[in-house]
Amino acid sequence: MQEFNKVTLEVIETTGIMRFNDPNAMNAVSDEMLDGLWSCLNEVEDPKSNIKCLVITGEGRGFCAGANLSGGSDRSNTGRQDAGHRLETSYHPILRRIKNLKIPIITSVNGPAAGVGMSLALMGDMILAGKSAFFLQAFRRIGLVPDGGSTWLLPRLVGMARAKELAILGERLTAEKALEWGLVNRLYEDDELHNETLKLAKELSHGPMSLGLIRKAFWDSFDNSYEEQINLERELQFAAGQSGDFKEGVAAFLEKRDANFTGK
Repeated sequence: MQEFNKVTLEVIETTGIMRFNDPNAMNAVSDEMLDGLWSCLNEVEDPKSNIKCLVITGEGRGFCAGANLSGGSDRSNTGRQDAGHRLETSYHPILRRIKNLKIPIITSVNGPAAGVGMSLALMGDMILAGKSAFFLQAFRRIGLVPDGGSTWLLPRLVGMARAKELAILGERLTAEKALEWGLVNRLYEDDELHNETLKLAKELSHGPMSLGLIRKAFWDSFDNSYEEQINLERELQFAAGQSGDFKEGVAAFLEKRDANFTGK
């Protein structure tokens, strides 16, 4: 187990488990945690770590309760209060790094995911949740607007009407309702969530290198025209076709056996 600022990283074979680690604050994101996330992602992306799948979860009873508000407010160069400054300088670089990771990501939502914690939960390629978990667009409660990319992600996951309902009313969305709405992929009993997450992570960590290309294709699809997207598919297919995993996959298919992918 490696420890960073209010973040830990556990590596099990080729699966990395990144945990928000400030359980006394329900893993609310502080400046210290942002520093820890940056350092942890450095380790995740280091080829020596050999991490092929990343799980993001929280320590203790919560996933992430949003931004830690005890640190005070930011101010712009003119001295005016600027609640967006920390987003631009601290949150956005981390969100971009998570989006651009070349390995599949599972978010394992083990408790409340509120505010920017909900935004982080939605970044999983597979989103798993325990039955006691809930999601909350908490921003309206303190007079702010949703951030962390949630105004981009939510309409694409649940539709515009439900996205605006969550943001404008600020009501809790239970894990069961989130599954019904298509916000999460799988729902488990709380005491089963960790083991089920690890099972799925193991499967993905033994998958082909094309999993990273698949996640890029879907992330980019919303900003592309149809022509741009099929051109991107052609580009990514070329890259996948050059991999050893493609050769192994074809050989395994012809030989009627399971493929032994190496992620290369």
